[in-house]
Amino acid sequence: MASHGIPRTSRTAPTEERRLQDRDRIAKYRELEDSIRAKSSKNSYDSSLFQLTSKLLRLNPEYYTIWNVRRRCLISGLLSAPSHGSSPSKELPNSSQSGTTNPSSDSSLTSSSDATPPNRDSLTAGKSGTIADGGAQDGRRTHDQQEEANTPTTAVHDSRSEQDIEADVNVIQSELAFIIPLLLEFPKCYWIWKYRRWLLEQAIVRLPAPAARKIWEAELALASKMLTKDRRNFHAWGYRRYVVATLESPSLGGTSMVEDEFAYTTKMIGVDLSNFSAWHNRSQLIIRLLDERRADDAARKAFLEAELGIIGEALNVGPEDQSLWYYHQHMISQVVGHPSMPTIAPALTTAERADYVRKEIDNIKDLLEDYDDIKWIYEALLEYSLVLRSLGEQGQDESNESPHQWLAKVRKLDPMRAGRWDDVEKQLGSYQQ
Repeated sequence: MASHGIPRTSRTAPTEERRLQDRDRIAKYRELEDSIRAKSSKNSYDSSLFQLTSKLLRLNPEYYTIWNVRRRCLISGLLSAPSHGSSPSKELPNSSQSGTTNPSSDSSLTSSSDATPPNRDSLTAGKSGTIADGGAQDGRRTHDQQEEANTPTTAVHDSRSEQDIEADVNVIQSELAFIIPLLLEFPKCYWIWKYRRWLLEQAIVRLPAPAARKIWEAELALASKMLTKDRRNFHAWGYRRYVVATLESPSLGGTSMVEDEFAYTTKMIGVDLSNFSAWHNRSQLIIRLLDERRADDAARKAFLEAELGIIGEALNVGPEDQSLWYYHQHMISQVVGHPSMPTIAPALTTAERADYVRKEIDNIKDLLEDYDDIKWIYEALLEYSLVLRSLGEQGQDESNESPHQWLAKVRKLDPMRAGRWDDVEKQLGSYQQ
């Protein structure tokens, strides 16, 4: 038996030697944890504590409190302190404010960033220290965590020396490099991503805009590399949207990247039609893309037809792929429109909308010649027939097929959702009254 392609093997009882090894590892882990707690309780955030956090995080990157201790080590000496004459500027951009992101889809990556703790009296001004090589489920939300989550990070302009700035660049780059092996081994650990975001935001806070932008551009290249290795990693896609939104922001002297990002989704879809995240990213860019192009009604209509053509060709190749049908549903929603939502072609008449839907129904019926046992085809025919009725059309073709016939097919192919199909049948009855 296998799970996600990985064969399951029977577990045998551990040997006495294995138990002794595990006991020794646990003892060393607890000793390391106790050492970190002892030093941090004394506010001794020095380089030796920093190296201890490196050792523990390599063993357990899920230990959120240790990431907070590491932050404090950086702030307390490894990173230079802003000069006393520094003045905070406006807050760093939040990725959810940009048109490239969808807050509902990226909640795991777009929460408020961790910030420098406010007790600045304990901070050490001066040059950065040197990061030495190296660098549990606590489960409790610590006071430090709450404090950092609630304190906004602000960009700072100061008159520090070039040596301080260069030292900060080296520290930040070293930390970003330290995280990469952890990300490769634990690509879906939220706390690694959260700490990486905090580091990048420190670049905006502490470095001149050109230097900070170079670091963020390198991060975008890293995101692209991650998506080359794992094209469907939704963490990496959400992180990419966050990086792009920041690169576009005034804090880095940015301009719109929507054209490049739209082209990137085209490239990724070309490599893998089943890349749901690429289709989703594409759907979130379209309205902004057309707005920035200042597309008129004719251009918008042409764009809509082109997108329907792209997804139609994809469905011809893989009609069993759920992600393709979701994007097709999105395009149909753009055809139908909604009074309170922006759409691709808002100037379409009701008759034009019905014609588009009818044409898509005919195209989907053509798939039945080669695929007659895929429930997504019949579900789309059922749904779009109801859409036609909502537009005042009967939704019947020359063979007198009706939504009831599509519903019967879907019931047969998807019996596990009988309750849902009962509700659809009631909806059909309401159309007939």
